[in-house]
Amino acid sequence: MQQNLPLKQRPIDIFFMVMFSLFFITSMISDAVPTMGVEMSPTSTNWFSRANYGYAMGCDPLFMNPPFWMKMVTGLSAFVYGPFYLVLVYCIYKGYNRIQVPAIMYGTAISVITGVIVFGVEFFGEPEWRCQNLGRFLPLNLPYVIIPILLIIRMRKEMPFTRKF
Repeated sequence: MQQNLPLKQRPIDIFFMVMFSLFFITSMISDAVPTMGVEMSPTSTNWFSRANYGYAMGCDPLFMNPPFWMKMVTGLSAFVYGPFYLVLVYCIYKGYNRIQVPAIMYGTAISVITGVIVFGVEFFGEPEWRCQNLGRFLPLNLPYVIIPILLIIRMRKEMPFTRKF
C-alpha cells in the first residue's frame, strides 16, 4: 500500500483547503441569510443582510427575493455543504483517502446545481430573475462550478493523496 505524500508535496490540496475554507465562510454569510428569511436591506443593522443586499442589487435578483426552490439551494449550501467544507478541509489536511467518494458526490451535486439550475435561471430564466451584471456575477459564482469540477478530477483515482494530482 502506497503512503500518502506530505501536504507540502501536494500544492493542489493546499489550494483546495484555502478555497473550501473560503466556501465555508461564504456559505455561512451569503446562503444562510436568504434561507432563514432575513430581510436584505441597505439600512439593516445586520451586516450580513447589508452585504447580501449589496451583492443582490444590480447583480443577482434571484438572490434578492428567492423563490422556494432557491431557498432550498441556499439551505443546502449553508447547512449541508457548509459543514462538509470543514470536513473536506480536515480530510485533505490529514490525507484521509476515504473522503474520495463523498468529495466526488459533493462535486457532482454542487456543479450541477450551480452550473445548470442556477446559471440556467440567471441567464435564460424569467426576466425578473436574470443576472443584470455578468462582470460581477461570474467571478463570484464560477468558482462554485470550476473548483468542484477540479476536485472531481483530483479525486478521480483511488488513494488520491498518494499522488500530486
